[in-house]
Amino acid sequence: MKMTNEPSNTTPSDEKITDETPITEAPEDVTDVGNEDKPTEETTDTPVDDSKEPAKTDENPSPTTPSQPNTEQPSSPPVQPETPVEQPTTPSTGANSGYSDTVTYPAKPTYVNGILVANKKYPLPKTYAPGESKIAREAFEEMAAAARLQSLELVAFSTYRSYDRQETLYTQYVAKDGQAAADRYSARPGFSEHQTGLAFDIGEKNMEKHWASSSFGETAAGKWVAANAHNYGFIMRYPSGKEQITGYMHESWHFRYVGKDIATAIYTNKQTLEEYLHLQ
Repeated sequence: MKMTNEPSNTTPSDEKITDETPITEAPEDVTDVGNEDKPTEETTDTPVDDSKEPAKTDENPSPTTPSQPNTEQPSSPPVQPETPVEQPTTPSTGANSGYSDTVTYPAKPTYVNGILVANKKYPLPKTYAPGESKIAREAFEEMAAAARLQSLELVAFSTYRSYDRQETLYTQYVAKDGQAAADRYSARPGFSEHQTGLAFDIGEKNMEKHWASSSFGETAAGKWVAANAHNYGFIMRYPSGKEQITGYMHESWHFRYVGKDIATAIYTNKQTLEEYLHLQ
């Protein structure tokens, strides 16, 4: 993966940053990569570290409730497993799994040009636990309201997930399918976008058979979300044909909040977040 800038650490600040006031630069208490070469599309709706815990539970059939739930969030729909219905038929090998042979978890989350990054190259701190993003939830609810005008009832069936919860899930998937296969559809603990609180797994109400399935992309709801999510600040994080870049198989249900302008730029240019941030 080619990087354009080297990470730089800054001194923590006492100022509290909330998701009601998104900024285009990383908070002072994070690792920031690429400050000198920011994409021109960057605007002030870029999400930052959020302080509230989510009301959403994990999608696993036996979810673990967060210790500090956000009671302001809408009630959760029935939860579903994260595992995609379609398992990879050609598992990747350890050599190209995308992970480094040695993993060092950082003390601070990494921002690249003001955008929080969590992928196979940039893990999050084990203790990073922002909860579900309030600004991302509000954007989703706005998108869901627009979808209802088209007689489509969207639900976010999985959002924030803690490091410990991801560790439990990943261990189960490795036991079931082996590590090579699991690495294509599930993040290792500390590497999951769900731990950022900005990732939303989206489905349609009463259409649970399409949740966490590529078939969601073929439904009316899935097509509508794919075509309109950028208008509300979301991108399809793992698009079809981009596995060698993102490290994960196509997930038509997994969307990441990045802000309207950045999402629109990524959508228009048919890019991944890695391509937009020059993280290849």
